[in-house]
Amino acid sequence: MLTRRRFLGYSALTPAMLAYRPLLGVGQTPVKGRLRLAVIGTSYHYGSAMQTIADRFLVGYPYEGEWRMPDVQVVSMYLDARPHGGEGVHGVVRTVPEDRADLSEGRAKEFGFRLCNNIPEALRCGGTRLAVDAVLCVVEQGDYPRNHKDQVLYPRYDFFQQCVQVFEEERRAVPYFNHENLSFSFPEAKSMVEASERLKFPLLAGSSLPVTYRIPEVDIPLGAKVEEAVMVGVGTPDGMDFDALEAMQAMLERRAGGETGVKAVQLLEGDDVWAAGESGRWSKELLSSALSRSDAIQGLTAMDGRPQDMVANGSLPQLAKNPMAYCIEYLDGTRATMLMLNGANEDFVISARVAGQGMIATQFFRSPTPNVTYSACLAAKIEEMFSTGSAPYSARRTLLVSGMLEACLTSRERLNQRIETPHLEVRYHAPAASQYVCA
Repeated sequence: MLTRRRFLGYSALTPAMLAYRPLLGVGQTPVKGRLRLAVIGTSYHYGSAMQTIADRFLVGYPYEGEWRMPDVQVVSMYLDARPHGGEGVHGVVRTVPEDRADLSEGRAKEFGFRLCNNIPEALRCGGTRLAVDAVLCVVEQGDYPRNHKDQVLYPRYDFFQQCVQVFEEERRAVPYFNHENLSFSFPEAKSMVEASERLKFPLLAGSSLPVTYRIPEVDIPLGAKVEEAVMVGVGTPDGMDFDALEAMQAMLERRAGGETGVKAVQLLEGDDVWAAGESGRWSKELLSSALSRSDAIQGLTAMDGRPQDMVANGSLPQLAKNPMAYCIEYLDGTRATMLMLNGANEDFVISARVAGQGMIATQFFRSPTPNVTYSACLAAKIEEMFSTGSAPYSARRTLLVSGMLEACLTSRERLNQRIETPHLEVRYHAPAASQYVCA
């Protein structure tokens, strides 16, 4: 973790001390009228989350049938892992693996932005005052330790705190985007949201799934009563389970009364997942409905193309050999379960039972590599916040999901116990308009 001494030391670095490594891209003259953007993150290689998102602010992206060029100029970049090594935020030497060729030096030369040795320098562009209008933070991938819950200790909170220190010193703050969950620690995540509210700067966070295309284009009507929901995802604990939980939350937050928080969680594994379905802990009917929206059913469908109801034909236990169920009990009585069914399905799908409307089911579309155009949907939301100074949806959603995930992993660590979560009384209201992109 970032130590207090090291954290405070960043602000005390002199220009001479910063010269320990040559800088590429000493900076370009800002274009009048364009927002100056600092990009901070971990690894900038082909296929990385940082490359997928940051490149869109360098070259543009396809969006709603047009090529969109953000009115943004990347002026600086800080990476915690560089191809020639360097002391990262945790005080250890980090290098980029040989199979992940670094793109930062080439991009800096091509687009004229400054590569910086630390975060305060990136925000000040080598000067003494805040010299950017927005911050894009993508902390993902990289050689970071794990804790006893098997959470990767990504320094998202550390990066954010360094930016906040600059904001406080300058008495001016700028819009900030944080990719994925806010922190592996709910108290840290909560302090991030509180800092943005205290300093009055817009904070946007999370993944692409809540705003990507949906097949079909449906949402839970604002103010509807939701009885139960079943989400299906794929991935590993402390991986894309966050994306699946956040996609689920993006729909459920629209229910009557707004979001009031989570009462308890439990993470089930193996045969206990199927037993919970048999006992009615989660709805088999909703699971069948959700999977009906998938284009990536495995088993017989992948073998010879035949359609199948995997719930009815009993094939799920044979295909999903290590299933996981993230059982969420909301304070208002709503029940939701996110099922990780690796081996049986490769899509992210959901079905919710809504009073007076039956089941509403959809797929959160993930377009293929290398363009990964569904992330352009997220880039559009980031750009909207940068240009308007207002986040299109609340960072409290990501705060709640960050806490839900941490609590579920605590349940797993405690041999799958049910965990009461009084700290997850997170309240907010969803925006009136749905935020996903229509094709």
